[in-house]
Amino acid sequence: MNTNKIYYSYQNLPNEISLILETKVSQNWRCNIWHIRGSERDLIIDTGLGLWPIADDIFQISERSIIALCTHSHHDHAGGLNQFKIKSGHLAEQDIFSNPTRKSTVADLIKPEHLLEYPYEGFKLESWCMEAAPITNPVQEGDIIDLGNRSFQIIHFPGHSPGSVAVWEEKTGIMFTGDTLYDGVLYDHLYHSIPEIFKESLQRLKEFPIATIHAGHGPSFGTNKMHSIIDDYMSGKRSMICPV
Repeated sequence: MNTNKIYYSYQNLPNEISLILETKVSQNWRCNIWHIRGSERDLIIDTGLGLWPIADDIFQISERSIIALCTHSHHDHAGGLNQFKIKSGHLAEQDIFSNPTRKSTVADLIKPEHLLEYPYEGFKLESWCMEAAPITNPVQEGDIIDLGNRSFQIIHFPGHSPGSVAVWEEKTGIMFTGDTLYDGVLYDHLYHSIPEIFKESLQRLKEFPIATIHAGHGPSFGTNKMHSIIDDYMSGKRSMICPV
């Protein structure tokens, strides 16, 4: 791996999964970047802010081709998507990936304290917007991503955003949920969030035989924690718009 490693930490987990984190982005803002290794190709789920090179590092780790899939188009998850050749995202947010603005990617929410270091001298966070990343491989509900020895299904969970998706591996019971579910207050107040639809997606999520949730932020967890978070949200305890 090259010297860009100082900008990313890389932790190996079971099931040929690794967690990549941006070391220069605050813990409360950076997203989880997931690297899943397959026999024929690899899958990257979410790409972080993209302020530092990430694609080259992953190419150093894996000799196989890489599919980069963003669970949604918000800046903290999709900022690095432009660095990859194969770019995937849901059709509902295809225009945002292609024509990002600070408003459409909610980049106006990021604050100076969220960056521990700027990527270069003269960087202006207040005007920064992620680079365009036109989708090459659009996905929708039920699509399969084949890595050779394992496959993942796209599950459409709108609510946080219109094109929010999760990635489901039935044989292991592993689901990557993006911002549909994580251990924290769930963002249901953004310009294209629809809480009523969000609740429907969370109710649907509870029906899956989950073994492990690898979330978009924070730690991974199992079934009991998943149900607890969802129940808390339904009661208003983890909602941005109706906190209890």
